[in-house]
Amino acid sequence: MEAHTLDGHLGRPVAVDLCQPCQSLWFDARENLQLTPGATLSLFRVIGEHVAKPSLPEADTAKCPRCKARLRRTQDMQRATRFEYFRCPNHHGRLTTFFDFLKEKDFVRPLTARQVAELRKNIQMVHCSNCGGPIDLAKTSDCSHCGSPLSMLDMAQAETLVAQLREADRSDRPVDPALPLALARARLQAESAFTGAPKNTEWLEEGLSFGLVGAGLSALVRMLKGDD
Repeated sequence: MEAHTLDGHLGRPVAVDLCQPCQSLWFDARENLQLTPGATLSLFRVIGEHVAKPSLPEADTAKCPRCKARLRRTQDMQRATRFEYFRCPNHHGRLTTFFDFLKEKDFVRPLTARQVAELRKNIQMVHCSNCGGPIDLAKTSDCSHCGSPLSMLDMAQAETLVAQLREADRSDRPVDPALPLALARARLQAESAFTGAPKNTEWLEEGLSFGLVGAGLSALVRMLKGDD
């Protein structure tokens, strides 16, 4: 795994391990709670820059990198959203996919029936954002491999969270007045993709390659880079 050092509370660095091939993150015990707002924003950017077609590892047989104990599949709830991760039985940490990390942070939502119908007009096949399996839109909107519903990055929630994180991280500086406009453009790009507008060809192509959540992440990262 690739280590990324981020800022933690009280000036303590937090090392987060990322595995690009399996699109997963390893957090040592309670590391995800120790990140500063700016570090959380940096982690979303790192995830977006490493997004690829998901390919789930043999997580049920994966072992803790600290004690080598077999990780245990664990399910949890974030408001009305179910997510899962694989935890060390000795409390050393947990392994979570990008997709489930975003679900835990309330960044992912299922497509509406109208969005699915519009998407079917433009493409026939899309990769599942959870496992990378193909979803034949002519037959279903759920993944036949892992059962996940067709989902996308909730850009409205992304707007809110990114703005809050930047404001919290810049407590001694004014918030960039152009940020709300840049965030609105990113949300419009994602949502208007379902109308088949030619300007969203790049978004749809990324959806085919990475899944719709991955396409949203790429749009969000482009917005963040453009705002720096």
